[in-house]
Amino acid sequence: MPANKNALIRYKTIDNCLRNPYRRWTLDDLVDACCDALYDCEGITKGVSVRTVQSDIQMMRSDKLGYNAPIEVYDHKYYRYADSDYSITNMPLSQNDYEVMQEAVDMLRQLQDFDRFAEISDVVNRVQDKLSISRNNRKPVIHFDSVPDLKGLRLLNPLYNYIAQRQTLRVMYQSFSARQPHEYILYPYLLKEFRNRWFVFGSRASDMVLYNLALDRIVSVEPIDEPYRDNPEFDSEHFFDDVIGVSKNLRAKPKRVGFWASAEQSKYILTKPVHPSQRVVARNDDGSYLLEIDVIINFEMYSMLMSFGPGVRVLYPRSAMCYMRDMIRKAAALYDDEAF
Repeated sequence: MPANKNALIRYKTIDNCLRNPYRRWTLDDLVDACCDALYDCEGITKGVSVRTVQSDIQMMRSDKLGYNAPIEVYDHKYYRYADSDYSITNMPLSQNDYEVMQEAVDMLRQLQDFDRFAEISDVVNRVQDKLSISRNNRKPVIHFDSVPDLKGLRLLNPLYNYIAQRQTLRVMYQSFSARQPHEYILYPYLLKEFRNRWFVFGSRASDMVLYNLALDRIVSVEPIDEPYRDNPEFDSEHFFDDVIGVSKNLRAKPKRVGFWASAEQSKYILTKPVHPSQRVVARNDDGSYLLEIDVIINFEMYSMLMSFGPGVRVLYPRSAMCYMRDMIRKAAALYDDEAF
């Protein structure tokens, strides 16, 4: 059961008292100590009742918070720990505690590319050491996709800070099709990761057109002395609600895309929808499904649907169906070309 902050302050105060072997502690003494601690920590002046401290002692003695504190009464009125080495801060980790902590550490390590989180890295390392000592090392049970040597990761930290500081930037960017880098005066708004590739979203100063620039194609970034501007049309919380991936024009409208999924492929698509708007239109007798999504039509949508191979066929709109048909025909032609 959860304990509120004031209760935790009282538990810690009682623990500190009972660990002091040079003083005898009556119930009234513990009440006074808790009152002083709450005043010092929280400015609470109304005090603590005897009944509250008695309940705290019972809670500490119980297993409800995992303390099982060996609190005993001696000489009919004094409180102490039967084990002089006991403290609620020295509680051993249970197997469940260990597993939960280990998974939390594994997740926190995914933030290592950000200097913003550097202050927690030492804590994470120390927790990891404690976990290794308290339990035999085990193999990881959680694995995250990551590309630690991905080009552009060095820009994550400076771009994060520039966005937080609302700093206008000069970005030299070279797309895959360009022979030379192109200059952007950019108001950066957001960093987004998609399939292990990072993008920065921002508006170009000249026309406030929104761009998403892949970090691995950025040649250089530097702050410039130009007033920063927000784009009122860009809502970072909901911008990606109707899109798969990162490609979207600010004024683009979602379209209803219908597709057929085979009986085999629908098992996966139904349990892992291609988009939150996905819904079932019909279930066919052979186990296949007709499904719909409402999304901005972009390259990432086509790429995802093509990844299902012959298990998916786009039905509408016609422009999307024709595009998929043409791309699949071109792909099939590669296997008919004996030059390979």
